[in-house]
Amino acid sequence: MSEHPGEVRMDVDGHVCVITIDNATKKNALTPEMVEQLAQHLTTFDDDDNLWVVVITAAGDHTTAGLDMPAFFGPEARARQRPAEWVDPLGLGRRCTKPVITAVQGITYTFGVEMMLAGDIVIAADSARFGQVEVKRGIAPFGGAHFRYLTRTGWGNAMYHLFTGDEFSAHRALEIGLVQEVVPHGQQRERALELAHRITESAPLGVRALKAGALTYVQHGEQAAIEAIPGIRAQVLTSEDFAEGIRSFKERRAARFQGR
Repeated sequence: MSEHPGEVRMDVDGHVCVITIDNATKKNALTPEMVEQLAQHLTTFDDDDNLWVVVITAAGDHTTAGLDMPAFFGPEARARQRPAEWVDPLGLGRRCTKPVITAVQGITYTFGVEMMLAGDIVIAADSARFGQVEVKRGIAPFGGAHFRYLTRTGWGNAMYHLFTGDEFSAHRALEIGLVQEVVPHGQQRERALELAHRITESAPLGVRALKAGALTYVQHGEQAAIEAIPGIRAQVLTSEDFAEGIRSFKERRAARFQGR
């Protein structure tokens, strides 16, 4: 696989960033170069105050068959350590502070599942087939699946699929909470973009504060989340967006938020 590295592209649609994984002729197997590009684009998105939501999608009929294993772990492996200040696509280092929507279809294995678990919302085509298959390759998940499956699906569902390394459908993924919507194949990107633009109608500072508060709870527990509330209040109640929200309510019109 290593002779054709593929690419990861970034486009902008208003306040929405669209990142596309494209190695479609090889089921979007991810090379080290592609993962690096993905990390760079996510960092650019997270650092740009004019970009409020990102949609991660993939070209072709499949999300990804996973990593190009020889390029990462073989005798000629060329994976490099990424700078700590870059966003980690698997959320094990720096994590996106803004909403991340992932659109998936067809084969969505290993890295693909862990990438979507590092995000916030998943829109799946009805063709999507999920698999965390590391145990069948003599290893174990090390991209976050071992704990994020738990927070999304519960212990029993997580162990059921992680222990067996089985392939399961989009509708099973919806049933256990791994994805939030299932749409006909070919409509997943459009639906993800529709949802992204809907989120941009909300105040971006409020959305980011909400995500930060939720992550505080997941990472540190309820008391830490409670203690974070005064800081969240101070951040949003002094913003121009809050003032605009009050004005729009009084004037009975849609708010025009600026992210300030």
